[in-house]
Amino acid sequence: MNMEAPLPFPPHQGDGGMVAFQRQELSVILRLYGMMVAAGEWRDYGISHGREVAVFSIFRRSAENPLYRIEKRPKLRMKQGIYAVLGENGQVLRRGHELAPVLRVLERKLIRPV
Repeated sequence: MNMEAPLPFPPHQGDGGMVAFQRQELSVILRLYGMMVAAGEWRDYGISHGREVAVFSIFRRSAENPLYRIEKRPKLRMKQGIYAVLGENGQVLRRGHELAPVLRVLERKLIRPV
């Protein structure tokens, strides 16, 4: 009879094909998120990871649909670009190979005429 204690998490099985944001990418995204929260535009966020895409969703209120989604799709690396910003209705606002230039479309929303 085997009396070993069960492991709380299954052992790591290599890459497993999960797509996730790296620390540097999250730093860039959270810097922008912090500025928009300070401006009173955004209030909540959610992060999801999958086999083909990682998504950072931005909400005006937590009970709503996402206002914006920042997606990372490694399979599009050689085509349209690994990063994309999508609007509320799923329209692509910007795509690219580097995260910071792609996020500039959202930074422009912060600049308003007085």
